[in-house]
Amino acid sequence: MPEPKLKKVFVSGCYDILHAGHLQFFEEARALGDYLIVSFASAEVLWHHKRRKPSIPDDHKHALLSGMRMIDEVIISQGQKEGVDFEEDFLRIKPDFLIVTEDDKYGDIKRELCARVGAEYTLLPKTPPRFDPVSTSSIVRWVQAPTEAPLRVDFAGGWLDVPRFSRESEYIVNCAISPLVSLREWAYEKQAGLGGSGAWALLNGRESIESELELGVGWQDPAVIRETGLCVWRSGDRPVLDFKRNGDFLNGLMALFWTGKPHDTPGLAETKRNFDKIAEAARHAREAVLTADCAQLAQAITLSYEAQLDEGMDVLPEIPGATARKYCGGGHGGYALYLFADQETRDQSIAANTGFLPIEPVCKV
Repeated sequence: MPEPKLKKVFVSGCYDILHAGHLQFFEEARALGDYLIVSFASAEVLWHHKRRKPSIPDDHKHALLSGMRMIDEVIISQGQKEGVDFEEDFLRIKPDFLIVTEDDKYGDIKRELCARVGAEYTLLPKTPPRFDPVSTSSIVRWVQAPTEAPLRVDFAGGWLDVPRFSRESEYIVNCAISPLVSLREWAYEKQAGLGGSGAWALLNGRESIESELELGVGWQDPAVIRETGLCVWRSGDRPVLDFKRNGDFLNGLMALFWTGKPHDTPGLAETKRNFDKIAEAARHAREAVLTADCAQLAQAITLSYEAQLDEGMDVLPEIPGATARKYCGGGHGGYALYLFADQETRDQSIAANTGFLPIEPVCKV
């Protein structure tokens, strides 16, 4: 009596960084037949179609896939035809099923290939994931994400980084600061106006600029947190760096004051504000950065603070020795920035007043 014919199932992909989602896909594909064949694109094919190299050599990837209990055979595809680089092996093996996911972009040519050998083109429906979904690109971003990041203070031009409020030929001026933060250590209050959500996204390997824009606010936080340094940006839909310096002339001159209440930047976006004064302050701040002029920067910060008072923010406490002050971020709470003439004055003021935190500029090459 002849043995029953094995139903061969064929799947293909890059499988460049294997994760639990792949395992679930392989298990569900294997359940549709008796023999699972996994084809992955060789390094040459990957370069030809996507202009990138694989995460590990082909022989290592072959060994990893071959060691999985649900996989019966592994093939390294060598074809140059986009979408069906496995065509030669597929025609030789003549499997019973070609399994694809719901987001398959090459359905037409794969159906035609299946018709040539009598295989069934099968769309594997999405099932509830057993693990939080990840992708190869998200894993790469997670691995590349820094372990520490700065937060930021903004000197002038706030809200001109929000695309709908942007103004051609105007600027946003800000500075990355220490202490640095990490996923485990956070030396600041939350919802504080220092770009914490942008830093959190960066530390988690997420696209931080898009995350901020989706909230309806601007891009300045993730832009300077990623760039670091004392930066001047051009107002617009996306960050364009106009000028950057290391910010050393601000060493020992800055401190943060916690106002005692958090604030919600997205909730303040539509508040009526004086954009002309905001833009004027940013122009002064830009010139101050270009010339490393602390006195002119103090003038710019004061202009920014006046614009904040115009929109109804509470008066910040006057601190002897401080040359300028303003709310950070959208204001109405959170941290306020204080600028001092020299480090001795700053340190004495911090010692004499509660709620102050010394900060320093951060610039990484």
